[in-house]
Amino acid sequence: MAISPSLCTCRLSQRRPDPPHRLPPPSLSFPRSPPISQRFARVAAAATTEAAMTADEASLKKGIAELYDESSGLWEDIWGDHMHHGFYEPDSASSSAAASDSDSHRLAQIRMIEESLRFAGVSYEEDKRPKRVVDVGCGIGGSSRYLAKKYGASCEGLTLSPIQAQRAQALAAAQGLADKVSFQVADALDQPFPDGQFDLVWSMESGEHMPDKKKFVSELARVAAPGGTIIIVTWCHRDLSPSEESLKPEEKALLDKICSAYYLPEWCSTADYVKLLHSLSLEDIKVENWSNYVAPFWPAVIRSALTFKGLTSLIRSVMENHKRSIGDAIDDQRVQDGLD
Repeated sequence: MAISPSLCTCRLSQRRPDPPHRLPPPSLSFPRSPPISQRFARVAAAATTEAAMTADEASLKKGIAELYDESSGLWEDIWGDHMHHGFYEPDSASSSAAASDSDSHRLAQIRMIEESLRFAGVSYEEDKRPKRVVDVGCGIGGSSRYLAKKYGASCEGLTLSPIQAQRAQALAAAQGLADKVSFQVADALDQPFPDGQFDLVWSMESGEHMPDKKKFVSELARVAAPGGTIIIVTWCHRDLSPSEESLKPEEKALLDKICSAYYLPEWCSTADYVKLLHSLSLEDIKVENWSNYVAPFWPAVIRSALTFKGLTSLIRSVMENHKRSIGDAIDDQRVQDGLD
């Protein structure tokens, strides 16, 4: 199987290294210069490639924002606050029951949070518990509100979706947490925070959306306080064997379908993440493959979509998106010109 939801945790060393987003200066060498025409051609080609990458990333971000703008309400109707896998006991009767019962499934999602905290060794003791948390890829703020309640921490959530940020803030206010949690539309690859800001850096199933994994991990490390904990729960493909250079064609074909459906860039393995974490001088790096523990999730999603509530929520979501599209079209200046 090519997909392997995995957990990575680590700690930032007490002595903060150089900011991870500042790369060391390259070694200098002075080869014989090419003719000016060749140099111009190379510069032009490099600029064109960079522009294309920027356009691709902008298109990806737009697609992610629209995906969650359109789907978050539907997800909340059926599953509630948390937009991530649940954690189940593998191959047990309780897993089958949880997969067919929405309340049990929601408890499994809470368990996913608790198991992640346990694996990372996040303390509940008064003097050791996290006081400032960032939730990178926060969805409608389920993890942020849960962590704020559990630890009494201040939490800040980041999402590309304006609708998610608005809904997350409304739910926080309704639950009496408006003074503890806040949400904003921002890019996880360019976080709007100074260095060393957070005791706990939390990324629950958002890393798979990041087009630049090195920059993603570097930003997580940059905003972590010295001695802070970083938790990354993300979708990965399997680790390659020493004799392999890439995944099998059928595995790539499967991942391409998932990428197309969920606006995901190129995947990486758990081993790739570990290399990145080591490159940033992080400590206490731990990794675990949780594929077996999340296996009942997708059958549960499919079953929920076929229930009466699932179907009515889907129809309502389609209608709302249709009305929004009509409204956008009417607001378009070209349409306005035609109506005058």
